[in-house]
Amino acid sequence: MQGGAGPRVGTTKGGVRELVWGYLESSGLAERPRPVHGRIPNFKVRGGASHAATRLLALQEFKAASTVKINPDAPQKNARFLTLEARKTLLVPTPRLRSGLFNRIVPPSGATKEILRICATSQGIKEYSVPVGLDGKVRVDLVVVGSVAVSEKGWRIGKGEGYADMEYAMMVSMGAVKEETPVVTIVHDCQVLDIAEELLDDHDLTVDYILTPTRTIKTNCKRPKPQGIIWHKVSYEMLAKIPILKSLRYKEKQTGKDVTLQDEHPDLANANKSAALNAKAMPGNTRPQAAMGSAQTGQQYVESDSLSPRLEGSGTITTVYVGNIPPNVRVSELKYALREFHATPLKVNWQGAQHRAFLDYKDKTAAESAVSSLKGLSLGGNTLRVELAKNQRNKGQVEINSQKLI
Repeated sequence: MQGGAGPRVGTTKGGVRELVWGYLESSGLAERPRPVHGRIPNFKVRGGASHAATRLLALQEFKAASTVKINPDAPQKNARFLTLEARKTLLVPTPRLRSGLFNRIVPPSGATKEILRICATSQGIKEYSVPVGLDGKVRVDLVVVGSVAVSEKGWRIGKGEGYADMEYAMMVSMGAVKEETPVVTIVHDCQVLDIAEELLDDHDLTVDYILTPTRTIKTNCKRPKPQGIIWHKVSYEMLAKIPILKSLRYKEKQTGKDVTLQDEHPDLANANKSAALNAKAMPGNTRPQAAMGSAQTGQQYVESDSLSPRLEGSGTITTVYVGNIPPNVRVSELKYALREFHATPLKVNWQGAQHRAFLDYKDKTAAESAVSSLKGLSLGGNTLRVELAKNQRNKGQVEINSQKLI
């Protein structure tokens, strides 16, 4: 802690984290869930994190905010309650971004303080929330994040998994936050440390206010916040863990941005970038649209994909349902996305008038892989609904009976 007792400053991010976690545990300040190692730590003293959160109420930025994004960790539970009590819109990131970006907490009509407190818990978030995707047109007025350590200059160290940094970068990319959107963190006084600037990376989120049980610190931080997702620092593993990243990458690639991943081969990356730019440069009616005459948005269209193997042998085809397709999207756009996401099917049954399509895969494993790859995909402003079709058939049935697949 600056100017007082606390953990001695580490020389690496990992060292700083271990010192803070160890100090909170050894000094008796750690609060459940425990141990605090590997977490955004909760703490107890003079009301603990709950008391520190009440300092939000005095911030003009909080008073003026209509929509507040707060992380789901235990130390921010009271901040979530205070936001709901103030009748503001509360957004909470989905845990580890597995199923989307945000959940919007929707308390029941006439909710009492007791119900609002429940809504602010992890269980309440599950019961009283609706998902908000990339196309939710969200505008966030205030961001509240957890920290393991933070400096009075506004430099922040999280628990090491990068989710808070990624959440912010995704909000920038979807236009939900701007450079001037204030970022607040709630910590114990001992978590306020001198942090060497060389420990920070360009993707690290900085904070504008630090709330502790004893102080409200305005950092006047001059270091720029992340300007969006830095794709060359995103790995295939991260892309697999965070499905909504795939959709965002696809959208940004369509605009001509360089979305080369950390572990992509340079030659392959350049080829992919060139293909995306070429597709973008084509006139609207000449983008990759095979069989254009039968690919109009309102017509049914069935095509075996020339890039996929034919139906051979015995066994069972597995069909994937794709729904919530906007009326302005053509089959060619869906097929282009399928190739980009490495989810090319054996056959596409396009039912644009019903805003849906059915995709045939050679077996259940291939179909489930496609569902995982396409989860969170957005086309034409809609997040698509992608799941295994309710009814399946064997390979001898080459034509889809759409009535059986509703």
